[in-house]
Amino acid sequence: MAYPTSPLAQPFPALPAIAGVTPHVVRAGYKDWGRCDLTYVSMDEGTSVAGVFTKNLCCSSEVEIGRANIAQGSARALVVNAGNSNAFTGYRGREAVEQIMEQVAGSIGCPKEQVFVSSTGVIGVPLPKGKAREGVEKALTADACTWEEAANTIATTDTFAKGATATAMIGETKITISAIIKGSGMIAPDMATMLGYLFTDAAVSPAFLQACLSSANLRTFSCITVDSDTSTSDTVMAFATGKAGNAPLTSIEDAGAHAFAAAVHDVCRQLAHLVVRDGEGAQKFIAVTVSGAVSDESARTVGMAIANSPLVKTAIAGEDANWGRVVMAVGKAGEPANRDTLSIGFGGIWCAREGLPLADYDEAPVAAHLKGQDVTIEVDLGLGEGTATVWTCDLTHGYISINADYRS
Repeated sequence: MAYPTSPLAQPFPALPAIAGVTPHVVRAGYKDWGRCDLTYVSMDEGTSVAGVFTKNLCCSSEVEIGRANIAQGSARALVVNAGNSNAFTGYRGREAVEQIMEQVAGSIGCPKEQVFVSSTGVIGVPLPKGKAREGVEKALTADACTWEEAANTIATTDTFAKGATATAMIGETKITISAIIKGSGMIAPDMATMLGYLFTDAAVSPAFLQACLSSANLRTFSCITVDSDTSTSDTVMAFATGKAGNAPLTSIEDAGAHAFAAAVHDVCRQLAHLVVRDGEGAQKFIAVTVSGAVSDESARTVGMAIANSPLVKTAIAGEDANWGRVVMAVGKAGEPANRDTLSIGFGGIWCAREGLPLADYDEAPVAAHLKGQDVTIEVDLGLGEGTATVWTCDLTHGYISINADYRS
C-alpha cells in the first residue's frame, strides 16, 4: 500500500559514493508489490564494522546473529530484506538467514560471519527461503544502484527516502560518510532505530568505530520516538573501508578522532530526525528539551515521557496549547520532579514558571507557534544541571489508519 508523502518530508541529499562500497537492489518478491525489496551492499576486504541492535527480547534471528558476529570486526556484505521482518519465526527464520549468509559468502569468498543480514516488515512470517535464494542470486550479479534507490528499497511504510552525509578532516585527509535509513512506525528505540546503515571511507579500527557509533546512538536514535514501540528488528550499523588512506583511528586520542566522532554524530542526528519527520501520520515535528534535571539520563527519561504521551501528542496535533498535559507527563515519568520548581513553555515562550501559571501569560503567540510544522516544548525542572533533547511527532488519525490497514 502506498501512503501519502509526509508533509515533513525532506529531499534526498546528494550522497557521495564511498570507495570500497557498492550498493545493488533487486526484487525478491517478499510481498505482492511491484518494487525492489532486496538490497545487497558489497564491501572491499578490510572493511571494519560496528553495530547497535534492539534490546527487544523477541528480536529476530538477523539481530541475534548480527549482534554475535559484530565481535569479529570485519564485514564484506550487507543484505537487507523489506516486507518481511522474519521475527518470531523460530528455526525456519534462522535457517533463512544462515542460507543468505552462506550463499553470499560462497560467492564472494569470505567467512559467512562477515555477511550481515537485516529484515523488516510483518512479524511472524518466516522469510521464504526459495525467494531469498533467487533474490540473492540476482543481487550478486546486479548492476550498482544509487543510494536513493537503496534507501527506497529498504523501506516499508516510509513515505520518502532518507539519507545523510558528512565529511571530516583526519590530518590532511578528507573522509566522507554516506548513510541511509528506514523507519516510520514502531519507533521507540532502545538502542537504535529501525534499519540504518552508515558507510565511510575512513580507516577506523572496529573498536573505535563501535565507540563512536554507540556514543552517537545514545544522543540521537535513543532520543526519538514515534509511538513508544520498540521494534524486534532495530539495527544501526557502520562500515569503514579505509580507502581514504588516513592514518587509522584507534582511539579518541588520535589526531582527527574528535572530528570523525563528530561527523558520525552529525549523520546519526540527521537520520534520527528524518525518521521522526516520517512518523506514521505525522503532521508536526516536535523537539522536547528538558533542563534542570538531577542528571542527563533523568532529563532524557522525563523528555521521553512527554514525547510518548498520547495526550501531549494529540494536543499538538490539535494545535492546543494545553500545557497541563506536559505537567502530567513530567509527574508520571518516575524521575525526581518538584511541582513548585517546574516551568513549562512552548516555542521559547513560558506558560508557567516555578509551579505557577504566569500572571501575564498570553496564549496567542504560543497558539501561533503550534500552527507551524516544527514545534518545541521546553521544560525546566529546577532541580539540577541535567539536560536532554528528544524528538517526536504528533499523533493523528493518519497513524490509526496506517496501522489498522498494515497487513491488508
